[in-house]
Amino acid sequence: MYSISEKISITEKASVEKSTFINDEALPSAVTAFNCCHCGNKNTITIIPYESGFPILQLYHEDKVLSKDELLNHKIANGTSQRMLHFGELTVNDLPTLYFGTDCTSCHSKYIGIFSYGEKQPGLMILTISGVWKYE
Repeated sequence: MYSISEKISITEKASVEKSTFINDEALPSAVTAFNCCHCGNKNTITIIPYESGFPILQLYHEDKVLSKDELLNHKIANGTSQRMLHFGELTVNDLPTLYFGTDCTSCHSKYIGIFSYGEKQPGLMILTISGVWKYE
């Protein structure tokens, strides 16, 4: 997993095997896979809560990597409700939202993954992978 600092263009969404992990399913890590849009290779993703990912704000701050409109139009993130704006303008499920860059292990196509993790209600911790998108 790596951060992305240069402007990118989203091309298509990859299929992710499992996108929601509840309570202990995400501990010590959430493991899932996605299929490469280019070559079909199955790639594994391991997300460690509170360790993996970079704040989504880094993507849309000053439109450095992606604009807010691009994030909304591709359904990568949603506008945050008023009561949760301390997490930022764009989130997934009104929870702290992070991103990561990854490559296909076979053809080295580049992908961006978006996920959120946090306490949705007392005693309910949810890790939600919004998706994994191929980019150029």
